[in-house]
Amino acid sequence: MRIKNIELKVLKGDITDLDVDAIVNPANCDLTMSAGLAGVIKKKGGDSIEATALLKGPVKPGQAVWTGGGELKAQYVIHAATVNRNLKSDEQTVRQATAGALKCAAELGVRSVALPALGIGTGGFPAIGAAKIMAQEFLKFGRFAKSSLQEIVLCLYDLETFEVFDQQVNGYVRHIQEDLGIGPYVTVDIIIELAEGIILIERSNPPYGWALPGGFVDYGESMEKAAAREAKEETNMDLAGLRQFRVYSDPSRDPRFHTVSTVFIAKGKGKPQFGDDAKGLKIVPYRDLRRLKYAFDHNKVIADYLKERKPRAAKKK
Repeated sequence: MRIKNIELKVLKGDITDLDVDAIVNPANCDLTMSAGLAGVIKKKGGDSIEATALLKGPVKPGQAVWTGGGELKAQYVIHAATVNRNLKSDEQTVRQATAGALKCAAELGVRSVALPALGIGTGGFPAIGAAKIMAQEFLKFGRFAKSSLQEIVLCLYDLETFEVFDQQVNGYVRHIQEDLGIGPYVTVDIIIELAEGIILIERSNPPYGWALPGGFVDYGESMEKAAAREAKEETNMDLAGLRQFRVYSDPSRDPRFHTVSTVFIAKGKGKPQFGDDAKGLKIVPYRDLRRLKYAFDHNKVIADYLKERKPRAAKKK
């Protein structure tokens, strides 16, 4: 599979046996090698690699540095900090570690780099989530970064992890490239008002966190119809008094890609129930809306909404 000029491969095997210019080692913040890869690298003369890495540490979670490859086939080893000092990984760390490793490979001027699954195992991050996040970062790098890289290899050691990554990475990249195109992508988000608060959904896919109901606008669909459809699909609610609120278009608002979202406000009618692609749903009282951890830029959307709502609420008293 190609992302512009870069060939993307998902393989099962030993990453140290690959004929690539650089391999990525998941490490903690003091750049000690991960347990899964440490034994393999050390058997192949890797003690000096880790010693050299330790001289460059510590680093922040998500950062990457490189050392020589020693007696390995690869000329370089890129050490990406995928866990914090408590040996835990989160979405931001996995995303930054993937991006940092690719940036490091680009700075080295290599033509090929191989990465294992980042954040799973010791870091405890779910494999499906890691696969989707890494695929998102591969897409961003392949589409927009200037580098000499011609090949990115995802190399998974065990069969179960390989099957997850093979399905998720290939499926995700194909969907984005063949179904959605280059972007920016047009989306809608809906603030569904009830007497006791507004409806939020908990995302089951990265970016994780609480979010307003919403999604992509289909070809041939108006923004208003998309809002009504997404509200029904994600919350089982019908909408009344739908009106546009604001448009949010900052290219960094979505860590996956550039989206432009029109936010709507409407009254909700029906019994709230979350859809299959959500982890949960709740009605959040207006006074508690600032306390949650949101995906995307929905913390800003909520803040803007509450400013707009305050004078409206005052008039009703």
